Amino acid sequence: MSKHRLIVKVLALAVFTFALALGVQAQSRTWVSGVGDDLNPCSRTAPCKTFAGAISKTAKDGEISVLDPGGFGAVTITKSIYINGTHGAGYGSILNPGSSGVIINITDAADVRKAVRLRSLDINGVSSGTNGVNIIAANNVWIEDSVIDGNTGNGSTTGMGIRMALTNTCNLFVSDTVIHKNITGIRATTTVGFAVANLRNCNIEGNTTGVEASTNGFITVTGSRIAANSGDGVKTSAASAQINVKDCILANNVGIAINATASSTIRAMSNVLLNNGQGFGGTTAAIQTDGQNRSGGNGGVGTPGGGLVTIN
Repeated sequence: MSKHRLIVKVLALAVFTFALALGVQAQSRTWVSGVGDDLNPCSRTAPCKTFAGAISKTAKDGEISVLDPGGFGAVTITKSIYINGTHGAGYGSILNPGSSGVIINITDAADVRKAVRLRSLDINGVSSGTNGVNIIAANNVWIEDSVIDGNTGNGSTTGMGIRMALTNTCNLFVSDTVIHKNITGIRATTTVGFAVANLRNCNIEGNTTGVEASTNGFITVTGSRIAANSGDGVKTSAASAQINVKDCILANNVGIAINATASSTIRAMSNVLLNNGQGFGGTTAAIQTDGQNRSGGNGGVGTPGGGLVTIN
């Protein structure tokens, strides 16, 4: 009888150990809650408290979802993942005073996709954040339906809503997003390959500089509002930089709405430029147009001299 009991106990212990091991394995989907605990397994019924707590329990290519409103803290992402702030009951907030809200740095060769998707997040630097989203290494990054604001600094390495400072080629896709009250709304640069950013239906307002393409930065902005920035609306700051801006409203920027540095390329197509310090400026020979831009109320219009955009 004693031997039988011993066998039962050993089997029970083995089952418990196996179940515990399964519980701590990375999951394809994890959850965070304003009343969660990072000691939890991050399941639907036992959610974690922070994105940083959940990410270690989330499998590569998996998803972290927000159950209910809360401040879920800054996070460093080193693997392909989807962070979903969700709509309805959920609300994904990150306060990042004195730091970056989201750092993306995926270098693992085994991570083939190297892809990050951020959706429905409010990333608030509280007027002292370093950068809202700081992209160091990735292949593709999506930012959707989010708000990024309150980052201060020099506008080159700090103070950016979205910073692409890479040593590899990366594609960034931003849609339905508000980027405001930063030193620079978005800045793209890389030492190797191309930093490619595509912005659609975004409001880039109240920054010092709205959009900046620097070394090997290629930015396309469509259907967006770039307004009330205390410096320039969109600008290139390196000869290797390119910006395409189409169907946008550039209004009330204190500096130049569309500002090109020497030997760079800006293609301005069917935009409306209103009440800016100047419409087109810098090295206007680097600015091509489709002849359909409309300008009014600017301190100076400026004359693009790069010729017509070639349409095939």
